[in-house]
Amino acid sequence: MTNKMAPLAGQRILVGRAKHQASALSSRLLALGATVLEIPFIEIRKPRSYRPLDEALLNINNYDWLILTSVNGVAALRERLRKLRLAKSKLKHLKIAAIGPATKAALQDLALKVHVVPKEYVAESVVKSLRAKVKGKRVLLARARVARDVIPKELRALGAVVDVVEAYETIVPKKSQMRLRKAMSDPKRRPTIATFTSSSMARNFAALAGNRTAENAVQRGLRLASIGPVTSATLRELNLPVSVEAKKFTIPGLVNAIEHLVREPQILL
Repeated sequence: MTNKMAPLAGQRILVGRAKHQASALSSRLLALGATVLEIPFIEIRKPRSYRPLDEALLNINNYDWLILTSVNGVAALRERLRKLRLAKSKLKHLKIAAIGPATKAALQDLALKVHVVPKEYVAESVVKSLRAKVKGKRVLLARARVARDVIPKELRALGAVVDVVEAYETIVPKKSQMRLRKAMSDPKRRPTIATFTSSSMARNFAALAGNRTAENAVQRGLRLASIGPVTSATLRELNLPVSVEAKKFTIPGLVNAIEHLVREPQILL
């Protein structure tokens, strides 16, 4: 029977978010009684060059829409505005789309108005939200160096002119490899649940652990919790079955899904 005061007591949960972003998820899990093991599957780095982003910002009057798909993109925007000594008021004419509430909050911290937040926090929903708004418009999309091309491809098909600029880069943190493999092989430290908040985290987990080790861990009982359908699809492509998927594609939604998984362990997507 689950302890109502600590519903995740006895669970060892692996959090693979980038080091500076792990606390939001970890603190919620700890508050519910879980033991949390933080081993980053992803590291955020500056892009090889800020030139494309800088040029876009220096010519921001040419754009009608700005799309940000993560808090990391907003952080890069903040830094480049400061570096270029551009007032935030230069962006006031823009319509802005943010992929989720955390990205929206980060933009609001910059005193920028967010006009569109899709119902579901995935690229396809961004396109759906903008479908009737972008024909003939100039769109700036600031994102990771490697990302799905759903947004630019679909918006161009709708008649928008889309410029994609690299705001940051995600890499595999090699120093996590030994820590992860040790944890997976130690019965006393082996996680019972692993969390995934992006497709890149799923791919990096497989790369760091090794596909066979990851598959063996699942066979031994490791359960995988996904933040949404795109991440789930990537896990399945890697032959890693998803135990539970968040109904709301947010950190609180993921935590709720994990609680449900622990309460009803027979669930399997």
